[in-house]
Amino acid sequence: MTWAWGVRCQLRALRAERHQWRAEHERFKAAQRAARKEGKEPDVDHPGPPPTGFALLPWLLMGMGSFSNLLQGRTPNPWIGSLGLLTFNSLYIYVTFRSFDRQKREAVSTRVALLVMGLVTTGLALGYGGNWLLFFPLLGLATGAALRGPWLGRTGVLLAAYAGAISAVRDGSDAVNIAYGTFLSSMVTAAILSLSEAVRELRAAREELARRAVEKERLRFSRDLHDLLGHTLSVIVVKSEAARRLAPRDMDAALGQITDIESVGRQALTEIREAVTGYREGSLATELTRARSALSAASVEPVVRQSGAPLEPQTEALLSWVVREAVTNVVRHSDAGRCEITVDSGAEQVRLTVTDNGSGRAVSRPQQGIGGTGLKGLTERLAAAGGSLTAGPSPRGGFTVTAELPVESARFAEAVATAPRAR
Repeated sequence: MTWAWGVRCQLRALRAERHQWRAEHERFKAAQRAARKEGKEPDVDHPGPPPTGFALLPWLLMGMGSFSNLLQGRTPNPWIGSLGLLTFNSLYIYVTFRSFDRQKREAVSTRVALLVMGLVTTGLALGYGGNWLLFFPLLGLATGAALRGPWLGRTGVLLAAYAGAISAVRDGSDAVNIAYGTFLSSMVTAAILSLSEAVRELRAAREELARRAVEKERLRFSRDLHDLLGHTLSVIVVKSEAARRLAPRDMDAALGQITDIESVGRQALTEIREAVTGYREGSLATELTRARSALSAASVEPVVRQSGAPLEPQTEALLSWVVREAVTNVVRHSDAGRCEITVDSGAEQVRLTVTDNGSGRAVSRPQQGIGGTGLKGLTERLAAAGGSLTAGPSPRGGFTVTAELPVESARFAEAVATAPRAR
């Protein structure tokens, strides 16, 4: 029962592979017809021969001469010849079908079957000669399908010499042709099947790279959307609360907050459009201005200090995301009354520090399945650019986020490419 179930599984796998090959072949022919109409080359590669032993079955027709001799009674001891023919064909099918799977091809059972096949071929050739010698090229074909590697060349030469010697002993006249046919069938079969397998592996690798590129872009978009909307919605909520508190006693101030909400919403729409295309521009000065506005609306006193030389756009892009994330955490989680943002640019590195006097709780844990969000994602981005990010409670109370980056780094382009990119 287990054997029958295994056979059914093998047949299902073969049918699935055959169906996939046919689909790829039809797609190639359709692309070829379309390209021919437009006078261009098809942009779909030829799938090559089908990746199953069915491609090698037609070569068994070389044994039709021996089968004809059996039917016409020209073969002595026909029962032995029939048994040998059946055994050879069975071993041929077994070896060739297993040759399209690397693990099965290199299994001991396949090598043993190939060896038995060689012994059967030798016995039939010595016993009958004539058309039965054509089983040597079939043996070479099976050998080339099963033995693909550094030993193939030596094995092919030895097998051809062996086939020629047996042919010379039995008939003499066809020894050279049998040796040449055996060597050629083994080498050509191995070359074609190896090339076809390499093409399939390259096609699979290309599809995997395309799939990973799509996943990477999807991850970038989800990360950008999380960071953008997390900050923007926090600012909108804080300003809405401020407008609600101010409305009963100071309508003008409340209207000012509502105007800010409108401005933040419009800016968010612009940033989301830029995030979709991956061309969002990160400006540290703009982010510091937004930080002041968000902190003030949350009744947190903002203190911003900036010193040193101007920064490169890539550096500003990364630091602006640190400011955005840190200020969002202050507004949403810290219960702070004061927040200090310090940017100090030296000759070799720039340091950004965001400190508050709030509760000092760790915040911004990234969600499962969304990489690159929160402080963990920022740490990875800065590390990719040769920098570092530390975050934790301050000795004097509150929470401190410190980011350090080299002023110039050849790895900035890669880091910004994995972060919301500035170009």
